[in-house]
Amino acid sequence: MATAAPSFTLAAHARRVYLDTLLLTVPAAVRSVAAGASRFATDKADLATLQKRQSALTGLREPLLRWQHALTAALEATSVGATALLPGSLASSLLASGKAGRAPKLQLVDDDTIELQILASHFALAMQDKAAWEFTDLQARMLQLEQCGEFGANDALRPHVVGKAVMDSWLAVGLSLEHWRTLQPVLSMAFGELLEEAYHETNRWLIGEGVRPEIDLRPFIRRSIGVHVAPDMTKPSFGPTDAASGVSDETRLMTRMGGMARQSVDHAEAVLGRLNRLVGRQVPAFADTTEAAPSPGLVKAIADAQSGLQGHLQGQGANRDDRTEISAPALLRELQQRKVALKEAATTPVERATIEIVALLFQSLLTEEKIPATVRVWFARLQMPVLRVAVGEPDFFATMDHPARRLIDRMGACVMGFDVGTRAAGDALDKEIKRVVQVVEAYPDTGRRVFQTVLTEFERFLEHYFKNENEATRKGVSLAQQIEQRETLAIQYMIELRKMLNEVPVQEGIRNFLFRVWADVLATVALKSGSGSEATKLMKRCATDLIWSAGAKISREERAAVIRRLPPLLKTLREGMAEAGIQADKQDEHIKALNNSLAAAFTAKAAAIPAERLDELMRRLEDLEKMLPDAEDLEIDESLVLDLSGHESTELQIVMEGGSMPTPAMLAWARELQVGGWYMLEHNGRIETVQLAWQGLGKQLCLFVSEQGRGTLFQQQRLASFLQAGLLVPAQDEAITVRATRSALAKLDADPQRLLN
Repeated sequence: MATAAPSFTLAAHARRVYLDTLLLTVPAAVRSVAAGASRFATDKADLATLQKRQSALTGLREPLLRWQHALTAALEATSVGATALLPGSLASSLLASGKAGRAPKLQLVDDDTIELQILASHFALAMQDKAAWEFTDLQARMLQLEQCGEFGANDALRPHVVGKAVMDSWLAVGLSLEHWRTLQPVLSMAFGELLEEAYHETNRWLIGEGVRPEIDLRPFIRRSIGVHVAPDMTKPSFGPTDAASGVSDETRLMTRMGGMARQSVDHAEAVLGRLNRLVGRQVPAFADTTEAAPSPGLVKAIADAQSGLQGHLQGQGANRDDRTEISAPALLRELQQRKVALKEAATTPVERATIEIVALLFQSLLTEEKIPATVRVWFARLQMPVLRVAVGEPDFFATMDHPARRLIDRMGACVMGFDVGTRAAGDALDKEIKRVVQVVEAYPDTGRRVFQTVLTEFERFLEHYFKNENEATRKGVSLAQQIEQRETLAIQYMIELRKMLNEVPVQEGIRNFLFRVWADVLATVALKSGSGSEATKLMKRCATDLIWSAGAKISREERAAVIRRLPPLLKTLREGMAEAGIQADKQDEHIKALNNSLAAAFTAKAAAIPAERLDELMRRLEDLEKMLPDAEDLEIDESLVLDLSGHESTELQIVMEGGSMPTPAMLAWARELQVGGWYMLEHNGRIETVQLAWQGLGKQLCLFVSEQGRGTLFQQQRLASFLQAGLLVPAQDEAITVRATRSALAKLDADPQRLLN
């Protein structure tokens, strides 16, 4: 820590900054609610909803100023612990509305109180979602300063305490719960921004005092004993056992972390919003997002800077491998000189502000230690093409969807996980990044289109790269693709077998064996020897013989035929299961279950299957491949996913257990992960850095590979479980352009005049 002041003094001052910011922004938040209510009342909606919104707007107008004063007083009270929130003041507000009047006595919590607590909780969660990233950073800094494990339940820094103050003051001035429900989206947005601004300002002050400029959240992740094993992934909830309680405690912590990761887009947009507000105060015209042609002098200056930068970097940094390695300070000096010349050529405040912001973004990118030196120079050469786009397309600063930002983030995500000492593994990736930058430089007048084009090409390259060129991932991807091909074919066989046997009287045990085991055997043999091979035909005949053997055998001749045909049938069944990698003990279990079904045939308890139906089944089995559903159109339901444990090898481990019950949000997040990203994986007592190297059709299977080439394969549900439990976390908690924007914000906060100088 850079200051000699005691940590508790710093903490107390930080809390004062936080409260002062809250109080200063209350009027703006109240005005935002009023403006939002007005917009709400004119938006398209059904008649009943529109009437509610108009009623809420009317009811808000008269007490608006009193609500602002009451809220200010409530927030001031939180700073000394006298929060006086919901339960105490609820009685007076309910009395005023005619809902109270009961004699004061001990009683069960009534419905009004419960409903109010639910509304307050929802409101607090919505605010926390908006301010999650800033709150997490502030929490880490304050807990270090105050030397405690967590904030107190009524700590004014907690979102729910601010939320209760907002709701309590609302009720205190006579505003109704019905109007609160109607305007809750408006309230959540306005006070989420208020809370985010307060956290941001407090973080900024603490950083200025030298308190944890960089935050690493991993030391704060604490797991309970027994977290790695979920009792039953098919059950909707955990029971009240000790182990389940451990999972629940850990899940609460990590769901918050996972939720933050899922909200990365919202976080990024919030950072951009703060940047635009800050710059807009200095340069009002910056808020205009309509396309504007840059001045001719600036266009020429950008072209000259790009040409000069190319010549300078190529002249000083090329080594014998044609890889450029220039130190970050040298790059920054060169770019600083270019920035001065560009600002002199600019003709408007907007152009000068844009030049400054882009320069600050790339200053942050080029000082990112995790970007290898061989790649850093190519990022530096992107500055002029990005500046050209930012000047002509102001929405570069308005949304994270701009292809220039997405390209930088995707390339950065792929290179930032490499150990610098093992950079030889990334030669092909380096060359592709070099090619991408050179293409962008070659088409200066195409704007965002060239960035979108090379982004699409880069995505295609990654698929090819991990499959064919990266030594660490190539074998793992090949194995994973073989598994997917086999599993997909097995599921196709399963679906078609179910259709074929839908109206055939086959015992349940035989059905399950054919669907869950023999479909996999058919797929394995078909892939190894071909769908038309004698081996595959033998396995199909075996299925027909099994169905015939399980039918009712009434005559002595039929029973004798079963006894005669049973030994070779069982032998073929075992050979097929062995071919599919099923262990001997599992084979014994399946054979035992089949024997029980066959015994029922001897006692005539099974249904008889007509000979013509068996002949029809055999003909359909012979042509089974022609009837299989298309793999790309196949929707693989969770119940169809087979046991993958038989595919494990020394090069590939398959995660079959662990984690905790995933929420729909976690499943959605699992589907959004992008190839090339780096993660921290905890599995089998080992924590290691892994890269997402491959995703199968529909992202049902995902392969992560360590730098040593060790592959770990997840099925989608299990992947979501690990994300939920925090056993798999992104190595970078935000995109590099977002981090660069936050860095630029800090510098502009400290010296806004640099935008125009």
